[in-house]
Amino acid sequence: MKKAFYGSLSAMALVAAGATVATAQQGPLKVGVLATLEGTYTVLGEDGMRGLKTALKQADNKAGGREIELVVQSTDASPDSALRGARKLVEQDKVDLVIGPLSGSEGIAIRDYSKTQPQVTFINGISGAQETTFVDPSPNFFRFNTDGAQWGVGLGDYVVNGKGWKKVASVAEDYSFAYTNFLGFALGFCEAGGEITDRQWVPLGTKDFGSIIAALPDDVDAIYVGLGGGDAVNFLNQYQQAGGDAHFIGGSIMVDGTVLSSEGSAKQALIGTPSSGPQADTWDDPKWQEYVKAYQDAFPPDQRFPIPSLLATGYYNATNAMLQCMDKVGGDLSDGQAKFRDCLSNIELDAPNGKITLDDNRQAVGTNFVIEVVEQPDGTLATKMVSMVDNVNQSLGLDLDKFKAIGLPSRDTPECKTSY
Repeated sequence: MKKAFYGSLSAMALVAAGATVATAQQGPLKVGVLATLEGTYTVLGEDGMRGLKTALKQADNKAGGREIELVVQSTDASPDSALRGARKLVEQDKVDLVIGPLSGSEGIAIRDYSKTQPQVTFINGISGAQETTFVDPSPNFFRFNTDGAQWGVGLGDYVVNGKGWKKVASVAEDYSFAYTNFLGFALGFCEAGGEITDRQWVPLGTKDFGSIIAALPDDVDAIYVGLGGGDAVNFLNQYQQAGGDAHFIGGSIMVDGTVLSSEGSAKQALIGTPSSGPQADTWDDPKWQEYVKAYQDAFPPDQRFPIPSLLATGYYNATNAMLQCMDKVGGDLSDGQAKFRDCLSNIELDAPNGKITLDDNRQAVGTNFVIEVVEQPDGTLATKMVSMVDNVNQSLGLDLDKFKAIGLPSRDTPECKTSY
């Protein structure tokens, strides 16, 4: 009798333990978010958050049957701020996973930090430095956006053969993403016979571009502008005030909503500016148009851009990858989040800007768009698609050994030559 009694207690304990585990699995999913909500990229970070919230709204703020508890940590685009934010989210707030960051050098810092926190999954927001996944990748860091070099594919050839501009100078921000984005442009431009005569690099947050503008050569067909956010707006307005009249070639974040929606006469000078990146604002693809409408419906017109920026799209895709894989595994993050990470590694994300898969380094392979700035009937500026390139991988279609031989993006890399 006593044996049967204790056996019943044991069975009840096992059932209770199982119920506790099940309850824990179905409790809130704690998601940490890193976004640049301070500094020169504040407006970019705000739109990244809008992209994330659009995805959550479409999912009724649930993933795998679990309510999502969002914990947002602000950064200022510096690696130190991203690292501080990630430590707070992981070590103090005890989040289950992290989405972010936004800026290039932040991504490298978070990749390194993720290796010290193997119990947490990190899904990149939109940071685009090549090194983040190309050099010593982290097994628990996933990037569902193509990197800055992938964003440059097709632009250089279009500038030479479509625009007839063969001699350019450049001014860009002096950090990892800008190096990466410029490399993607320069490889194609130089391969097509273009010449880069001068490269100017400026710190993030530059307010006065007077000396930079004075140093830019006059005998060029165009100036490549690899600036974003407030830096881009300041440069364009000051360039106009100085009487500059060169054509522009836009780095990917120079022609996003932050700049195209800004005030000032410089906006008109942007019409006809070629660029490239992971989206084309006015693309007529139904899935893209559906996403644009969802973004517009989620926020009042005075609290968003007319069209989501690439920052919003990056965070939207990262969030959707998380949502779809959480649904697939039924909210189960047991066993070191193994099932969840296996799903992330193998998912084909049917994103609004084209299908996205991950390579062995958990880096996105996806579509790139060559674009041009146009004025819309209502007077606003947007980008239209000139051409698109599918399945752009991180070596930009080059043999991997040849691509590695080019060297990591930097102030002086790549060299400008006709074959690699």
